[in-house]
Amino acid sequence: MGIMVNNSQIQFLKMTETPIPKLVSSLAVPTIISMLTSSIYNMADTFFVAKLGTSAAGAVGIVFSLMAVIQAVGFGLGMGSGSNISRLLGQQKNKDADMIASTGFFSAITFGLILTITGTIFINILMRNLGATETILPYARDYAKYILFGAPIMCASFVMNNILRSEGKAALSMVGITFGGILNIVLDPIFIFVFKLGISGAAIATLLSQCVSFSLLLSCFIKGKSTTKLRVKNISKKIGTYFLIIKTGLPSLCRQALASIATIVLNVNAAFYGDSAVAAMSIVGRIFMFTMSAMIGLGQGFQPVVGYNYGARKYDRVKEAIFFTGKVGTFVMTSFAVLGFIFAENIMEFFRKEDMAVIAIGTFAIRAQCLALPIHPMIVVSNMTLQMVGKSWQGTFLSAARQGIFFIPVILILSQTIGLTGIQITQPIADVLNALCSIPFMVAFFKEITAKKTKF
Repeated sequence: MGIMVNNSQIQFLKMTETPIPKLVSSLAVPTIISMLTSSIYNMADTFFVAKLGTSAAGAVGIVFSLMAVIQAVGFGLGMGSGSNISRLLGQQKNKDADMIASTGFFSAITFGLILTITGTIFINILMRNLGATETILPYARDYAKYILFGAPIMCASFVMNNILRSEGKAALSMVGITFGGILNIVLDPIFIFVFKLGISGAAIATLLSQCVSFSLLLSCFIKGKSTTKLRVKNISKKIGTYFLIIKTGLPSLCRQALASIATIVLNVNAAFYGDSAVAAMSIVGRIFMFTMSAMIGLGQGFQPVVGYNYGARKYDRVKEAIFFTGKVGTFVMTSFAVLGFIFAENIMEFFRKEDMAVIAIGTFAIRAQCLALPIHPMIVVSNMTLQMVGKSWQGTFLSAARQGIFFIPVILILSQTIGLTGIQITQPIADVLNALCSIPFMVAFFKEITAKKTKF
């Protein structure tokens, strides 16, 4: 017990005393690697499946909205648990942190099983409602059935990943996610082309890789490498604990759930312009998932720093972490924006050079979204800050703004008024509106922590 307490104290001192640039960077690098690897294997799925045809490429976009639902549950419970764990560890309440971790983990498995059962029973109806055309439906169904089977594992992995990051142990979370991602990239061509399993092979490769990631992440808890412990006996019997986790994780839940809904609306509207439009927007979505994963990874490295130091009442460090992350993120996203705008056509040709319509539609969409990339750090930092300090409703509103409050009305209006072009420019317009909306929230937060600093 003495060793465990000593390790916890060392971790506390690391999170509250290490210089902010060094601390955020040390935590962000593993999470950026994890996020980029996850995005790369998602792009690998798209790349290899696209070789099977335009309809198959479109199916990846359809099933992506289903995966966003699974991610919504996993991230919601994971961020809800992780945010509370960071503050509890900052307050040195380790037993309470164990209870939150165990409750979040086993809840994720339960919700994942519910998704598996209901999704499998209604798979045809589900795929059609997600925007699958009659030509895309067979591919989407074959891909989705394996993804649904892995829902409990994927949900639980997201929770464990967030718990480890919230403890300030981003390197451990990186190992599981990165190894699984690399394995997925290796297995994709083997199952699709060597074993001749087609699009089902891509899904099986994803499922096996997720199982490996789950096993590696779980081993960190079993072997005592984590600060918190996952035990059945630690599961809370109080409804208030579940409400706390869900309320705190609501911004992530809303962000991921609305990403799923936004993708469905996007696919349904793009379907009016044929499989090429669905495939093009699917590819663009995966490209920007990769691009923005760098910023999200940076933000996830920054989150436990905010949580620990806010819990420890070190408000100057909270403010410093926000500005440091914002500046670094702006530089990175601006660099991506310039490269993406210049090489947009080449990027689309890499995925589907056989279909000129896919290339033309995707090239314009990439360039439009690149124009809004430099403001993305403002969106991410404001959202994640408010969530980590327990301002769940404010964080939820900002999460809902990008792909709900703004995206859905904008795409419905523009698709009806200017057609396909409206679909292509919806996301950057929603991003600009979301960034402007975040400013007053952050101004109010800075005033609040300044007042708290004076008080304490």
